[in-house]
Amino acid sequence: MKISYENTDHRVLSAGPRVALFCETYQEINGVALTARQLVAFAKRQGRPFLAVHGGPRIAKFTDQAVTRLELPRGPVSFAIESDLRYDLCFWRLARVARRALEEFRPDVIHVTSPGEFGQLGAYLAWALKIPLVASWHTNLHQFAARRLQAMMWFLPSKWSGACCNAAERTALRAILRFYKLARVTLAPTPEQVRWLEEATGRACFLMARGVDTQKFHPRHRTVRNDTVRLGYVGRIRPEKGVRFLVDVERALLAAGHTNFSFLIVGDGSERSWLEKNLTHATFTGVLRDEKLAEAYANMDVFLFPSRTDTYGNVIQEAAASGVPAIVTNEGGPRNLVAHGITGFISENDEEFIRRTMELLRDPGKRRTMGDAARENMSGVSWEVVFEMTYAAYRHAEQADARQLDVTKVAALVTKRIPARKAGAASS
Repeated sequence: MKISYENTDHRVLSAGPRVALFCETYQEINGVALTARQLVAFAKRQGRPFLAVHGGPRIAKFTDQAVTRLELPRGPVSFAIESDLRYDLCFWRLARVARRALEEFRPDVIHVTSPGEFGQLGAYLAWALKIPLVASWHTNLHQFAARRLQAMMWFLPSKWSGACCNAAERTALRAILRFYKLARVTLAPTPEQVRWLEEATGRACFLMARGVDTQKFHPRHRTVRNDTVRLGYVGRIRPEKGVRFLVDVERALLAAGHTNFSFLIVGDGSERSWLEKNLTHATFTGVLRDEKLAEAYANMDVFLFPSRTDTYGNVIQEAAASGVPAIVTNEGGPRNLVAHGITGFISENDEEFIRRTMELLRDPGKRRTMGDAARENMSGVSWEVVFEMTYAAYRHAEQADARQLDVTKVAALVTKRIPARKAGAASS
């Protein structure tokens, strides 16, 4: 089944409201930052008044046509969340600056992207200024916290560490949902998460999927021409991504007698040094951008994504646009982006993940067929329609009564856009 945004119900195409976006990550390399930048670019193209409040080296304001960006710096009392992202414990010192910018801009809606310090400030100012709040769900923070805690507790018996991590995950989820209940309307990246978040918060939830630039990510950027099968991974190299499983994949391939392969690992993170020590057939590029990233994708033959915690998986779409079939797990958002047996495989367990990798490693014809289908599947994926849907959520939040959006309306908006998990002919 093809992903398509072209036939979506366009009850949303009138001019949108004035929007202020508070986002923890904007310049960094991750899916949330990419989506935020694309949303800002969409508002600029459409001439829609938009204020983006995000991190930067100093307090600074930039105006470009209808779009204004306010950069707010994180201070010395902050700690690292990622190698390129920090959390500022004293961020509220900038509340007056943000409030003044909002009062000058006069937004109709405030949109926050997480319960981090920018999201907290945005939610508070929405309450203080009586502006409707929209909150988008981008990351399963509770699962990320649990996976990282588990990695830190490696020295404990698995029974003890598992119990602690499960308790931490449940506690974190309760806290996160309390934050999302502050919003009048929520956004989620997949139909499954739309239904779950609406039930968990009691708030209307709209789909906010992701687009992909099919000209930037294209098979024509391939530069390698040899018999080595390149198994690719792009993303943060962190515990929550399940990247250590790639070592299990390599060992299984070698045990089966396969040597004509190499891992191409794009990204950085705390697990990189461990992988470099334990993967024997791998190239690590670090973080890549723009043309170099597009070339790396095009040089892959199979895309492996072992994460079980991702809410969406922009990298799956970028690989598909580059003509690369993907193998993903049966947990999280990426399974919604693969038509099983047509554009890749959705593995039910670790053994199947390895078996499907071997299957594609041995069969260049199947790789080409699936890669072509994956590329075709991305032809209707548009950031434009994604954000028209987002503006529908903004307009719904503006309504005085903001009545609960019936789940069937959400379903009507999404059923034509993302393939079902079992779409396509199943392959044994």
